[in-house]
Amino acid sequence: MFVPSKLYHSSCNLKCNSTLANTFGILCWNVHKNNTKQGSFKSYLKDIKLPFDFILFQEANFKDDKNFALENFAFDAAANLEVRKTFYGVLTASKVESKTAKAYLSEEKETIIGPHKSLLITSYNFEDEETLVILNVHAINFRENKGFNKELERFSTLLETKKGPMIVAGDFNTWNKKRLQKLHELREKLGLKMVSFKRNEDVKSFMGNNLDFIFYRDLELIEASIDKDHGLSDHNPLFAQFRRKS
Repeated sequence: MFVPSKLYHSSCNLKCNSTLANTFGILCWNVHKNNTKQGSFKSYLKDIKLPFDFILFQEANFKDDKNFALENFAFDAAANLEVRKTFYGVLTASKVESKTAKAYLSEEKETIIGPHKSLLITSYNFEDEETLVILNVHAINFRENKGFNKELERFSTLLETKKGPMIVAGDFNTWNKKRLQKLHELREKLGLKMVSFKRNEDVKSFMGNNLDFIFYRDLELIEASIDKDHGLSDHNPLFAQFRRKS
């Protein structure tokens, strides 16, 4: 009932670059299904002063070749819900064409009769053909810790053979200490660092536990910030700019 008719979705604008610059920015945001509000949402993205080459949405609303708010961005997406031929899930948009893209559904469901969650792994080439791997995550929420841990172990299995620069980001639904501990165990296993924000209180949290994170590897963090003045979602967008290590 809750499994979408099509899991993987994509749209490639021919104006996209074929390779990634050594310095790039990302925006990571649970948009609460509001990214197709073509007026306010599109205006907000265009007015952002910080540079970004990647947009990682969770709870995105999308259709193939439609409903994306910026020109010159391609996207790959993994659906976990379908309602009247509109899909919802995680979406990774970029100014660079993806080299590979793979969509997955979580093995666990949100409830016994609820939907799965989706995740998406994409990769992009630098000019020398080294690869940046990005995992866009919306982790399982309304299940016991055992089910959450099982999904994080799956993330580890999917990523453990990937070498070089990596970003793992999204809404991890880490609303208790045991979930946070399991997430940081995964971070350490993959050799990832965590992006820290000066205004950490602006990161979406529950009972004092942050839900949204950006992790990275083999990259240098240049700056990071959060915007809370948008009125478009119950989560705030996270921004980070990186430089590839020489």
